[in-house]
Amino acid sequence: MSRPLAARVPNALVLLSFLAILAWLATLVVPAGMFDVHQVGDRTLLVEGSFRYAEEPLAMPWFSEEGGSGLTNVLFEGLVSGSKWGSAIGIIAFLLVIGGAFGIIMATGAMDRAIVSMIHRSARYQDLMPPILFLLFSLGGAIFGMGEEAVAFCVILVPMMVRLGYDSLSAVCCSYVATQVGFGTSWMNPFSVAIAQGIAGVPVLSGAPLRMAIWSLFTLAGMLYLYRYGRRIRRQPELSPSYSSDQYWRDRSDQGNQAESMDNLDKGIILALVLGLVWVTWGVITKGYYIPQIAAQFMVIGLIIGIMARLGGRFTSLNQLGDQFTHGAAILMPAILVVALAKGIILLLGGDNPAQPSILNSLLYSAGNAFEGLGTQAAAVVMFWFQSLFNVLVSSGSGQAALTMPLMAPLADMLQVTRQVAVLAFQLGDGLTNIIIPTSASLVGCLGVARLEWPLWVGFIWRFTLMMMAMATLVMVIATVVGYQ
Repeated sequence: MSRPLAARVPNALVLLSFLAILAWLATLVVPAGMFDVHQVGDRTLLVEGSFRYAEEPLAMPWFSEEGGSGLTNVLFEGLVSGSKWGSAIGIIAFLLVIGGAFGIIMATGAMDRAIVSMIHRSARYQDLMPPILFLLFSLGGAIFGMGEEAVAFCVILVPMMVRLGYDSLSAVCCSYVATQVGFGTSWMNPFSVAIAQGIAGVPVLSGAPLRMAIWSLFTLAGMLYLYRYGRRIRRQPELSPSYSSDQYWRDRSDQGNQAESMDNLDKGIILALVLGLVWVTWGVITKGYYIPQIAAQFMVIGLIIGIMARLGGRFTSLNQLGDQFTHGAAILMPAILVVALAKGIILLLGGDNPAQPSILNSLLYSAGNAFEGLGTQAAAVVMFWFQSLFNVLVSSGSGQAALTMPLMAPLADMLQVTRQVAVLAFQLGDGLTNIIIPTSASLVGCLGVARLEWPLWVGFIWRFTLMMMAMATLVMVIATVVGYQ
């Protein structure tokens, strides 16, 4: 009898550790490359035909005495890399603040009683909740590039979905996965479509009608998939791959079912939380708030609710409030280590700066040369799959656009593929693989909140991911046939 897939897939930290060793070995033998770049407004573009190899391999040390990149330095360097605006230190700080804030919120007990109350009120319509949530989160991903925000929503949705009779996998699917389906098929995402089209010289936000049709198709497929899975799990909860790990949430559910009904303090806390989420959404859509601002917003929400709970007698002291913040932040530590290790591997390969010697640059250049001679349809499909694989290394949408589109756009001209098709290949490849790759900070954050191991997630989501990738491959062929402009 074969073991389930989740038992055969290594832990995310173990997998990334092996990748770090392979990356270090690659620096000893694979030549690093670089491009000349020039600035057009606030965008960095590659100079066509400027690629060149460095004179010697990077040859990263196994231990860097200077405190730079090296095999044994990979975790620490990943932890301290970047800025507050992105990976890795910004994402790490974001996860710590989010975890701490919701540690306070969950400890008040208001969420438990609110969920029980909602279950009693909506029993007749429970089967519709997962697909409706999937639709809403997909819209969020499509309209304003929602991604990291799903981590915060998972804190609410995971216990709610388990109490409704589903599982934590359903909660991550109808929140985070939905955002990535929307992100990857969007017609107006400012972090992928707009940037990629600008770099490729395509009118920004052009080609929207076909993208809207693609978004509708992929979102509907996700809704139906989740609806069927959810109904099966509600009828036989023990069929859930996360049945054992969800025991934590079921224990909390049993405690919540024994709790008293919501009082005025509970209603005040829930109102504060809802208003806080409205504030966050408003900031993202209208003000362009990102990681630093969103983290600060959730810090304010957590403190206000904590003070309300202390004044209402839910916490016996301010020290208890601090303890709950620490406990909530600690729950996300495994996710933080994955984010740091993934970023450390990129640094070990030379980083993602096209103007600096990097194995990523060599990989990008070699892939571009390999595409020559392909037919238009085959070229479009290969572009999509290359972008999907490259996303494992550079999961940032804007970062991947900056690296790949300056090369893919002129390559599309050579292969007689429209630049709009090249942008579509980037967009689908960048978004859909975020559903499964362990280098996605948002995914590992959501899994950390849900107390799910990455191997278990792979065992659950691989069929859905394969379906999405097959649909995307077909879309690339159709877009080429119709001459998508």
